[in-house]
Amino acid sequence: MQNVLTLVLAGGKGQRLEPLTRERAKPAVPFGGQYRIIDFALSNCINSGLRRMIVLTQYKGASLDRHINQAWRFLCRELGEFIDVLPPQQRIGEHWYSGTADAVYQNIYTIEQIPSEYILILSGDHIYKMNYSELVRDHIDSGADATIGCIPVDRHMGRDFGVMGVDEDLWVRRFEEKPADPFPLPDDPTRCLASMGIYVFSRRFLLNELCRDATVPGSRHDFGKDVIPSMIDSHRVRAYMFRDENRKEAAYWRDVGTLDSYYEANMDLVSVDPLLNLYDMSWPIRGYHPALPPPKFVFAQHDAVPARVGHALDSMVCPGAIISGGAVRSSIIGANVRVNSWAEVDSSILFEGVTVGRHAQVRRAIVDKGVNIPTGARIGLDPDEDRARELTVTESGITVVSLLDEWKLAK
Repeated sequence: MQNVLTLVLAGGKGQRLEPLTRERAKPAVPFGGQYRIIDFALSNCINSGLRRMIVLTQYKGASLDRHINQAWRFLCRELGEFIDVLPPQQRIGEHWYSGTADAVYQNIYTIEQIPSEYILILSGDHIYKMNYSELVRDHIDSGADATIGCIPVDRHMGRDFGVMGVDEDLWVRRFEEKPADPFPLPDDPTRCLASMGIYVFSRRFLLNELCRDATVPGSRHDFGKDVIPSMIDSHRVRAYMFRDENRKEAAYWRDVGTLDSYYEANMDLVSVDPLLNLYDMSWPIRGYHPALPPPKFVFAQHDAVPARVGHALDSMVCPGAIISGGAVRSSIIGANVRVNSWAEVDSSILFEGVTVGRHAQVRRAIVDKGVNIPTGARIGLDPDEDRARELTVTESGITVVSLLDEWKLAK
């Protein structure tokens, strides 16, 4: 894999994840307590033997840049290994990135300075485990000009992705970005073949196509909307079926682009037999692990009225957290969280540094970094009550609290 350069697209706004993306890019949103979303794509790269990566940022990239500097600076540049964070430089024109293809096109100068034969392009905002080296080898062996990672999904989900039609040898014959009525798989009318936003190109071919697309009037300069569809009739475009490294019965790939899908993917982790296995050391997920003490659970006064017992059940609790006489169930507790006496946290996600006051109740909620939940507060018990306090409540009834919302909790 020494002749492969990986580009990770990590500049998306993630508007459907607001308020979690008010101050951070979507790939920098915490996931699973001690990870960021981008850690899954980067870990896949390392586990696949890919050690030359460029992360292209744009929208509110400071948090993402800080995380990569803290967690991903172990590669040795003297051995030709690196993860570089590249913000927009406006080297070509004076506009920001107008699409995924334009993000790569505007960095052609940097790409040309790095010797490589193949370019792997990834999205930094999906949760999954995949060996990219197998994808690259399939691309090389097939002689394709472009190869697209793909996965079968329910037809209604295809409205959010690029949908492909392939022949019996997996050559792409049709491609539509986010169609209103996704066309089904030939052998399964209930599902369609969705693009994962993963592409492999021969380097020279990609650069030529980007330069061509840059001159096309009306192009949105996006891989899914413009570049890929324009290739199908004139070039060899191949589909590569997703091969899961998660080692479960069903393939695991999640687009956590909405608050509800983000919440559900996190809740996957706290089940007895989680759909996503983070404990498989043959395919480790790396992240930032600060020097914090182990989590602590204190007070076991069963004779108190009411009982004062610090405990967590069916939950993930990160280092530095103190469950001080409170009760946690089916939740993800981030680093340095404190749950005080007689507080209850149920089916919730608490980011780093959250404090839950005494007798507070938190249920089916996502609480952002550093929020102080006051004594006796109620969050997530009554969606209408939360809406009246101008908190964000999703369609499925998940309440989201950001640091800017903290003053509303006292209402």
